Amino acid sequence: MQENPRAIAENEEPAAQAARDIAEVPAVEVITAAAVNLLSAAAVKCGLADDPETQTDLDEARKLINALAGLISAGAPEISDSHARPLRDGLRSVQLAFREASAIPDPPGKGPGEKYTGSVV
Repeated sequence: MQENPRAIAENEEPAAQAARDIAEVPAVEVITAAAVNLLSAAAVKCGLADDPETQTDLDEARKLINALAGLISAGAPEISDSHARPLRDGLRSVQLAFREASAIPDPPGKGPGEKYTGSVV
């Protein structure tokens, strides 16, 4: 007597089901989703959200932008230009927003992510 595969899947551990689900997602989608999450968080921390007075945190924004720049720089050759270009545009936007929000802007080439992207001015 064979067990119903659907019944087995329903009783499966959530972690095993999640691993099976993620295995079906193309790498370009995983990389892009991670970049969009970093980009969104960086934008909020740069003060580009609804309540900049309480949400701006440039120390946190710097970390997020550095991580985003590293991911985009490393991942761009793997995900094609059509996926990387909008991410690069978003990265540049948050880098400029960071520079604008800073009371004492970093020297050109020393801002967040600029060691990966070059100077953004």
